[in-house]
Amino acid sequence: MIQKIFFTLLALLIIPDLFIYRVYIMNMQISQFTRYLYFLPTLFLLVGLIFLFFFTSHDLIIEKTRLVEWFIMFYFIFTIPKLSFMLISILDLPFGYFLKHKYAPFTYAGIVAAVIWVIILLYGAFWGKTRFQIKQVTYKSSLLPKSFNGYKIVQLSDIHMGCWQGNGTALQQAVDLANAQHPDLIVFTGDLINHKATELNGFEKILCQLKAKDGVYSILGNHDYGPYYKWKNPQEQADNLTTLKQKEVEMGWNMLNNGHHIIHRDGDSIALIGVENWGMPPFTGNGDLEKAIKGAEDIPFKLLLSHNPSHWKKKVLPESDVALMLSGHTHGMQLAFGNHSLAALFSPQWKGLYTNKGRALYVNMGLGYIGIPFRFGAWPEITVITLKTQ
Repeated sequence: MIQKIFFTLLALLIIPDLFIYRVYIMNMQISQFTRYLYFLPTLFLLVGLIFLFFFTSHDLIIEKTRLVEWFIMFYFIFTIPKLSFMLISILDLPFGYFLKHKYAPFTYAGIVAAVIWVIILLYGAFWGKTRFQIKQVTYKSSLLPKSFNGYKIVQLSDIHMGCWQGNGTALQQAVDLANAQHPDLIVFTGDLINHKATELNGFEKILCQLKAKDGVYSILGNHDYGPYYKWKNPQEQADNLTTLKQKEVEMGWNMLNNGHHIIHRDGDSIALIGVENWGMPPFTGNGDLEKAIKGAEDIPFKLLLSHNPSHWKKKVLPESDVALMLSGHTHGMQLAFGNHSLAALFSPQWKGLYTNKGRALYVNMGLGYIGIPFRFGAWPEITVITLKTQ
């Protein structure tokens, strides 16, 4: 698997460069040495790929996550514009070969596309990842008690603490924006960390500032279990999860691990239900909806926190009477153009509000990032959900 990824990245790096060199660089009236300088960035990235895939331990990659992420980011900044230029400009070759003319419309179109990609990648890497977007959502339900009409919920998801190292100022801004909505309830729908609970060290004083009238409630996401880190033994992994839970409690967060909490207002009640991460392999599947609801069956309006949105259609809709489910997990793959993203290939419900006969799912695109320090279109999200009676 690792070799396939390496050779794929290698091909994306070298093939566009060879094409551009053969078709364009070789025809320039410059010295041969200057022409060869074109390959200098490619050589740097090639050495980096070889070192990363064949001479770097898993532990070192985890410990130097930010360095690895930025290397991958610069890899994409150099390869994607060239790849787009090649795929478009190559259409000029038949014109030049068969029609014998020098006009090259696709070459100019390829240059424009490459420039656009450079702008997108640079903006997403340096500014887009902290361009916090507040999304206002209204959900109406006939099951909602009148006392909860106008009830305001702020949803946060996928903070991924590893990506905020050295950038506490931006995280503080996100917390301040969430509190500025004056919510009745704040919920966090999983993936607080990338791998290790120690990523939270020093950030607890920021996250504990989240305040709502009825408290802050959280659940676990797939990353919170630490499945992508090579632990020395299962006990070390279990201890890491225990530490994470303790830290959340110390921050004043209330964890719902296959459990529920009844929220009361003026004699009325709604049930806030939370499950551990639910997912099909390779994701961990510890969520137990039946256990979480037990004891709250008679509460008409049920609000469910479940990290993975695929849980909704596979289990929640057919096996429960949950009115509204809140999820995260997808990140919108951190790249979206309007309502279009590659995330749709992996999750039919990848962002926003989905309804089915009055019942609904909302998918938050997350606050942090994973893999590369980048977001464009799929901006980091703070969701404000207002409940209304119908």
